[in-house]
Amino acid sequence: MTTLYTEIASPLGPLLVTGRPSATAPGGTAIASLSVQGQKNAPAPAPGRVRDHAAFAEAERQLTAYFAGEAEAFDLEFAVTGTEFRRRVWDALDAVPYGATTTYGELAARIGAPRAAVRAVGGAVGANPLLVLRPCHRVIGADGSLTGYAGGLDRKRLLLALEGVGEPA
Repeated sequence: MTTLYTEIASPLGPLLVTGRPSATAPGGTAIASLSVQGQKNAPAPAPGRVRDHAAFAEAERQLTAYFAGEAEAFDLEFAVTGTEFRRRVWDALDAVPYGATTTYGELAARIGAPRAAVRAVGGAVGANPLLVLRPCHRVIGADGSLTGYAGGLDRKRLLLALEGVGEPA
């Protein structure tokens, strides 16, 4: 399967977006990853990938609307693989509303995991290959503090401010 990619300008800096053709995806491309420069654990580029900016026109339109404060959700198909546990955590992330925050403990509870699984939940959040699109920036510490973000805390602050969330404690 051909891996497509492009870069999209954003307030976070260039976004590297990868995906694959999909007959069911809005715009014809299912998104496999979205990363920023300097991101920790950024997905590695696939060998033989093909640059195709037009394939991501719908993703770019939706991201532009989000960054302009004109959209609160994304209607894109994702082509992401992960363990069953990670997929459950990522589904719980997808359910965190725009302008709201949650904690790792709350995510663990949402997926029915024991409190002891908070560290594993944090690992799954950190492994999210879809920054911005899957809102891992909405996860804060149990004490209300701003916790790590693969794209950097400055970007996390920007995203939360964009969504009207004041600076966490």
